[in-house]
Amino acid sequence: MSNQRPLRTGGRRGRSLALVAALFSLESVSMAAVSSPEKPVWNPRDPFVERLAGCVRPLLDGQDRKTGRFGTTPWISTDQNVLFPLAVAWATKHPKNPWHHDRALLGAIMQGGDALVDAQDARGMWTFRKKDGSTWGQIAQPWTYSRWVRAFALIKGAMPAPRRAKWERGLRLGYTTIARTGLRRIHNIPCHHAMGLYCAGEALGRDDWKKQAKAFLHRVVRQQHGDGYWSEHRGPVVLYNYVYSEALGCYAAMSGDRTVLPALRRAARFHAWLTYPDGTNVETVDERNPYHPERIALGNAGFTLTPEGRGFLIRQRARLEAAGRKVSADAAAQILLHGEAGPAKPLPADAARAEWTSADGKIAVLRAGPWFLVGSAHTAPVSGSRWIQDRQNFLSVFHDKTGLIVGGGNTKLQPYWSSFAVGNRARLRHRRGDAAPTFVPPSGLTHVPSAASLKLAIAKNVPGVALALRYGAERAAVRAVPEGDAQLRVTYACRPAGDRPVHGHLTLIPHVGRVVRTGAGASAKLGGDPIAWTAKACGGWIEHAGWRLTLPAGTRLLWPRTAHNPYRKTGHSALGEARLVVEMPFDRERTQYEFALTIP
Repeated sequence: MSNQRPLRTGGRRGRSLALVAALFSLESVSMAAVSSPEKPVWNPRDPFVERLAGCVRPLLDGQDRKTGRFGTTPWISTDQNVLFPLAVAWATKHPKNPWHHDRALLGAIMQGGDALVDAQDARGMWTFRKKDGSTWGQIAQPWTYSRWVRAFALIKGAMPAPRRAKWERGLRLGYTTIARTGLRRIHNIPCHHAMGLYCAGEALGRDDWKKQAKAFLHRVVRQQHGDGYWSEHRGPVVLYNYVYSEALGCYAAMSGDRTVLPALRRAARFHAWLTYPDGTNVETVDERNPYHPERIALGNAGFTLTPEGRGFLIRQRARLEAAGRKVSADAAAQILLHGEAGPAKPLPADAARAEWTSADGKIAVLRAGPWFLVGSAHTAPVSGSRWIQDRQNFLSVFHDKTGLIVGGGNTKLQPYWSSFAVGNRARLRHRRGDAAPTFVPPSGLTHVPSAASLKLAIAKNVPGVALALRYGAERAAVRAVPEGDAQLRVTYACRPAGDRPVHGHLTLIPHVGRVVRTGAGASAKLGGDPIAWTAKACGGWIEHAGWRLTLPAGTRLLWPRTAHNPYRKTGHSALGEARLVVEMPFDRERTQYEFALTIP
């Protein structure tokens, strides 16, 4: 919980969690800072309060008043995450918020927390169930616990003694388990647990929990890479990097501990470069998540604490609105409760021409007019864990008019997503329904490189991304060079040194339901029907989703090349998660393929 007035101006120290409810009861102070492109200011309090208030009724309509459970069948513990935004709405006094201290809302919140207590096991855990009905054991769900305890801190002064005692028993049970077993390693889940544990220490009078949480979060700060990310295996995890920023930001707001701000500033700079111009996350360097076209992350309370982060929030909020989306109730509540208003720094990646290379030289970003290119030289052996994706795909190409075109990131059990594969690709694939596959490829197939390097300059005064990749004895290369605002050239090269077959793969982002057209006059709507078209049959080029790509002789267009989704127990994936792939066979006679990507 923030110890200060929500969306306070930066720099004031926190006081005590006990003051939170009182602070929320005060009239909001006007912070009518003038924002301009030259001096942007982040201060969304009024619209975020109005947005949060507008979400309350739909959230309440989703509650079963007999059980207190929210959401749809089957019920899962994270359905109760809405307790947090509901509690912030209840506690916030503002002219645009009719829910302040509403008795019916308070009753719904209390009933929702009762449902969590009723579902706990002897250790305070819940069954980890997903909406598809699959179960994954017992879990002290971090996202639910942190929201539950923050809701408790906001409403506990208004709770009848028996209800308050019931909640306290449940929260003490869960956080005792978390304190004992949940903070053993630096990872996004323990990091979030530590933030919740700090709040539980404040709300339940456990200074030892606060001390434990602070020590752990300081370890998190020390383990941050100098470029602003946290790794959970080898290299960045772009999507989950937000979890670390959120936890540190909420903790800083609750505790007044400003020593974590340098880490938050580095993380904001990292995301400023590793976010596409449309607001979606760059997947190219992410070791756990492929590209998700629907995800535009606003940011979180951690971003509000630095000028760099506030600049990112301003940009991301604009991207959300441009996509016709609204800030979620949860995000609005978190930023209202824990966030700061203040001046913002514009993002360097938003310039018409910009370049960035990570300190270790393993990530390169090039902004050249409407083109946005990312190269990755992060490599790792194939992990036997379903959660750590194969580092196999090393280039992404984005254009302002079309969005992401080339890339899409990594998966498992799918060598056709690899920039290059050496050996028999048919030996590694996902078998339908297999919930416990062997992820390590069989002997004779190499689809991840053992080493990689990259550079931004292709030649003197010629910007582009160039990658050198090593697959055992094989040496391969990929490069992408913008040639004006409407054309980009991509080259794949390899001179096979051994006897195993070598294939390159140019992975393209599909738009299911839209048409693929060919230079030969044929067309097909992307759907469940497979495609295996030769370059000759395509008349030398294809068009899809606003772009045209030439197909050199000898290549084939393949669809669909499916993903393995680790978040589904059997690993199955939807058609939209697949890739449209151009396959390139290499031999001693054919060592290079060149593609022209144009935006008509």
